[in-house]
Amino acid sequence: MERGGGEYRRGRNWHTATGAMFVVMAGIVLVRQLLIWGPEFMAEFLLNSDITNEKVSAGMLGFGALMIAAGLRKGREPPPWRATGRGRGT
Repeated sequence: MERGGGEYRRGRNWHTATGAMFVVMAGIVLVRQLLIWGPEFMAEFLLNSDITNEKVSAGMLGFGALMIAAGLRKGREPPPWRATGRGRGT
């Protein structure tokens, strides 16, 4: 995304957007479960051997954090067509 001087803004890509979506969704589920069941039951659901909603949400948090980290990696240059302001074919 170019604005003004044409600088490349780090973190404005689909990796970061997808990661943020996963983190928000997992956060909503975990807070809802915490409010419904309380901390004792939620800890039990996280630590038992069954696959539960809480474990899936914890995995979603981890995946979201990984995607955000991938989107914010340093050293990424913008694609050549963004740097020049021209289309891909020109």
